Amino acid sequence: MGDPPRLPFPRAARRRGRVAAAVSGQPPRPAAGVFDPGTPNPARIYDYLLGGKDHFPADRAAAEELVALVPEARAGARENRAFLGRAVRYLAAEAGIRQFLDLGTGIPAQGNVHQVAHSVALDARVVYVDNDPVVHVHANALLAEATTTAVLADLRQPDRITQHPKTRELLDFTKPVAVLLVAVLHFVTDAKDLPGIVACLRDAVPPGSFLVVSHATGDFRPEVAGKVTEVYERASAPLVLRSRAQVAALFHGFGLLPPGLVQPAAWRPDGQAVDTVGVGASGRGSAASERVTVSGAELAGVILGSIFAAVVLAALVWSDYRTEHAQATVRRTVDQHHQARGGRR
Repeated sequence: MGDPPRLPFPRAARRRGRVAAAVSGQPPRPAAGVFDPGTPNPARIYDYLLGGKDHFPADRAAAEELVALVPEARAGARENRAFLGRAVRYLAAEAGIRQFLDLGTGIPAQGNVHQVAHSVALDARVVYVDNDPVVHVHANALLAEATTTAVLADLRQPDRITQHPKTRELLDFTKPVAVLLVAVLHFVTDAKDLPGIVACLRDAVPPGSFLVVSHATGDFRPEVAGKVTEVYERASAPLVLRSRAQVAALFHGFGLLPPGLVQPAAWRPDGQAVDTVGVGASGRGSAASERVTVSGAELAGVILGSIFAAVVLAALVWSDYRTEHAQATVRRTVDQHHQARGGRR
């Protein structure tokens, strides 16, 4: 998702913007909501890496530059997409979630959120949100169903998303909602108060809701991380790499579902048992926030990632455990894990 819609700048401010662009050596980015096929776009770059067809020469050139830096970039994009599918399927089938808010939707591809959710529950409802007008057109054309809607809005203005009439018409915020932030938070700069954005979304959903996140990091490929961010400096949105500690800090006080913060390919791979052994923050909730895990359950967090654009995607799933349903879900998951490990606790 690109920069949020901007208010008209006074003439002096526009001049300062042109001067800043000249000093940086990069052309100014197009304003959000302006279609510019000559500027690489993160959604279209991702579409190219996934093997899609909705991209332009500038996007393909940027994507190929990424692949030259990190040959496994295409595989990383596919792993991230597969993680999204597994997370949605788990939430619909195991956690009983029937409402999904997908932020930073991107160009529709195989296995869209509503398709995965409907494979489990036909009554599942999905709101797709993106601030790219081209993505919005695609979403309206390809994702339109009675149980879906598309909203043209920006992640950096979360209140506008959760209060949008189309969002409120489809989702009932008195019931649990799964908020999906997959491969989008790394396009939010520090100046936009990312922790505040996540907190706003958290406060908008009721107990028993879930958050699914994947985030880019340079921790695993520091030798090329800088070159990758340079590619996105020429795109419509910059790429902000954050360390594992920085990503984990966004979710302080929330319980992590097993296997926690791990590589996308390692998050509940199909046909394999969940393993909670790892490093990093524990999944115990904060008493101050009244978000607590099941008593006695250690839900360890480990880095979750896959190589994508020379970085590792970190993914996290959290839940507010105050409701009986959410507690039962965690108990069942932990019990299954211990059974798979021969009853060892």
